[in-house]
Amino acid sequence: MDKIKIGLIGFGTIGSGVVQILASSRKTIRQRLGAEVEIVKIADLDITTDRGVEVDSGMLTTHADEVLEHPEVDVIVELMGGYEPARTFLLKAVSCGKHVVTANKALLAKHGDELFTAVEDNHVSIGFEAAVGGAIPIIRSIKESFVANEISTVEGIVNGTANYILSKMSDEGCDFDVALKEAQQKGFAEADPTFDIEGIDSAHKIAILARLAFGTPVNFDDITVQGISGITSGDIECAREFGYRIKLLAISKFDGKSVDIRVHPAMIPQSHPMASVNGVLNAIRVCDGWMGENILVGHGAGSLPTGSAVIGDIVEIARGILSGAKDRLPAQSFRKSEMRSIPIMNIQEIDSEYFLRLSVQDTPGVLSRISGILGDHSISILSVIQRGRAESGSGVSLIMMTHRANEKDIQLALKEIDGLNVVCAKSNFIRVEN
Repeated sequence: MDKIKIGLIGFGTIGSGVVQILASSRKTIRQRLGAEVEIVKIADLDITTDRGVEVDSGMLTTHADEVLEHPEVDVIVELMGGYEPARTFLLKAVSCGKHVVTANKALLAKHGDELFTAVEDNHVSIGFEAAVGGAIPIIRSIKESFVANEISTVEGIVNGTANYILSKMSDEGCDFDVALKEAQQKGFAEADPTFDIEGIDSAHKIAILARLAFGTPVNFDDITVQGISGITSGDIECAREFGYRIKLLAISKFDGKSVDIRVHPAMIPQSHPMASVNGVLNAIRVCDGWMGENILVGHGAGSLPTGSAVIGDIVEIARGILSGAKDRLPAQSFRKSEMRSIPIMNIQEIDSEYFLRLSVQDTPGVLSRISGILGDHSISILSVIQRGRAESGSGVSLIMMTHRANEKDIQLALKEIDGLNVVCAKSNFIRVEN
């Protein structure tokens, strides 16, 4: 029987999940593939820590070149993360004619052009389903299932840590710091959670999805990124009163001329399907003129869900090897000759509804002064709530929901409002995605 031989670089959480699934599902994979999938070499800087899976010690090495240059290896699986040396390892693997699989969203978001070009020039395959959405088959859906669809929107909840924190704040009324601490205690958040809570991880993922959906490279630095660390329990409560839930959304929209791509907290209606996606689950929404919308929901992280996506890529590449098919799927969804550079929309050009939270003195005339400034900037107020009465010297919360307005106008108006002597603290706003 044929064997597809795998070299693994990175034996951490996801790597150990891959090894576990391959061992447990060997028979099922053989029945569906018609061949064995066998790991022959594993490289990691730490080869002494018990990963909870049995591995022949002779397979382990601390030298990545022993995997990259292994003559029998058909597919290199990179699960170490980070930019370097992962980038160097993958480029070397491709130059040696080996197919590659990676879960490295940061690398693909920053250096995707270089890696995809190398893959296509060397006529090998790359799988990266695990880079976005864990077990959710969003990459394969865009590249294959939606191949005839002119996609207009790809957006969603793509970071389980942030979603867990916002869910705890929404359902239990706790503050951000309390929810974050619990997420860390349960292993849902890293000791340094910056990439997750500040939206960087989500931005990596939406850069990849936009590339595949719209056929354009995305400069990561052009993405507007705002995290959830500024969201308060008061914001959560106000959102509930207005009929919304707050989620960290990664958004990409194509209007035929430019791509609107951003990551930020957003209010979505409680009736929206994604509003009920809570905890560490992810949800990704794809829209176009043919199907309207599809929403895919599933586990976006973890050893076994992500490992399952990696195995799916390995088996897909193995089928190509066994059948002798080359270049069956473009690495970037679009053929290289059809990729084009589409302008990224400046965040100040977007229109949205807005939730405004201001801290103001509880004195007559304040609301009229603020309303006047908003009106001068063509911003219409939908509703207003004042939270309580202020004690001497302190501010009272003034909450507003606006009709659809321009982002630039909102920012200019808030800058002017913050300059008023009746405003006690910097104003905050949250975009509303209806």
